Amino acid sequence: MKIAVAGTGYVGLVTGVCLAENNHSVTCVDIDEKKVAMMKAGTSPIYEPGLEELMKRNMKRLDFTTDFKTAYKDADVIFIGVGTPEKQDGSANLSYVYRVADQIAQSVEKNCIVVVKSTVPIGTNERIEEMIKRNLVNKVRINVVSNPEFLAQGTAVRDTLHASRIVIGAEEEEASQVLKEVYKDFSAPIVITNRKSAEMIKYASNDFLALKISFINEIANLCESIGADIEDVALGMGLDSRIGNQFLNAGIGYGGSCFPKDTKALHWLANFHDTELKTVKAAIDVNENQKLKLFKKSRKYYDSLKGLCVAVLGLTFKPGTDDLRDAPSLVNIPIMLEEGANIKAWDPVGVDNFKRIYQREVTYCNSIEDTIKDADVCFIFTEWDEIKEFDLKNYNQLMKNPIILDGRNCYDLSSVKNARIFYDSIGRETINSIEVSLV
Repeated sequence: MKIAVAGTGYVGLVTGVCLAENNHSVTCVDIDEKKVAMMKAGTSPIYEPGLEELMKRNMKRLDFTTDFKTAYKDADVIFIGVGTPEKQDGSANLSYVYRVADQIAQSVEKNCIVVVKSTVPIGTNERIEEMIKRNLVNKVRINVVSNPEFLAQGTAVRDTLHASRIVIGAEEEEASQVLKEVYKDFSAPIVITNRKSAEMIKYASNDFLALKISFINEIANLCESIGADIEDVALGMGLDSRIGNQFLNAGIGYGGSCFPKDTKALHWLANFHDTELKTVKAAIDVNENQKLKLFKKSRKYYDSLKGLCVAVLGLTFKPGTDDLRDAPSLVNIPIMLEEGANIKAWDPVGVDNFKRIYQREVTYCNSIEDTIKDADVCFIFTEWDEIKEFDLKNYNQLMKNPIILDGRNCYDLSSVKNARIFYDSIGRETINSIEVSLV
């Protein structure tokens, strides 16, 4: 099938490459000529494990262009996978989606299905169809279908090729049958519903997972106060099949391109329709407070970070991605800098993106060892494998004061007790296995 994909971010590019992997002829459209040239050369503009290898393997079925008219005019199916960033009021910015809809109306020369992959508020697919039909240049038949994505950054390729489910929201049987044909070689259960239900499935799914994270973080905070261990609590909870063990890892909150944006967007939409989603609002509030958990913990050891050497391990919002959106590092580092800390930071893939924000204010290191050397305190914001596998004895040997504030519970407490460090994590016992000299 001949497919065009608008947008080459996480959603658009992964979708296009995975469709090519399943024998479709795919043209990906982007407005950035440099980005298009990079992709034509087989280089992915985003860091996503396995994506570039898949691109190179399918270059015969993949094309990249800025020429949307040529890409859309004779496509059987056009996927919209552009961003829907958060507005200041929390609602979704749909300007990029509407721009693509207008381009489609100008360009299509044959009957086709337009598939909205972007996360959009309930009712948007209906408005897009009305917009395209109103502005069509040629006499063709258009059906708009909602087909939300459920990929996670760091596992996006696997999540697409081996999806937990494929949701198709269509108002006409013919349109849903075309999408079933598109996905015939994908191994996943297919849910057929109407467009508004499909749009809501996406928001409800993400917001429920965000709520689950905020819940376990609140329980972790209480565990610290009463002497319980959050990892034992989460284990005991997760063995109940009705709860499950995923998204029960306590930490310093969620970030990225989905959960923060989607919780705020659904909360805004509910308020707009005079409905209050109290649980979603609570998840948002808990998450914002949780991001500062480590900074607040640092006050137990230092009245101020002024003049101190502060090591930061992990800048991205999660491992497996270079994405900084809503990462705890972006909340904490500005406060540390304002307080006068001297910050050294390490991240295996996120440094270049962070340098665009803090080019000179932060010293960037090539190894964990260099980062923690002579440090007065170490903050762990991202649970990279390199951190989890790091020899704990190095903290004692290299740091001025081996105080480790771990926002991702990277280390087993039994190992920490033998490492001669001061270790403070989330929802667990604080381990002080050495006397430290505090400034």
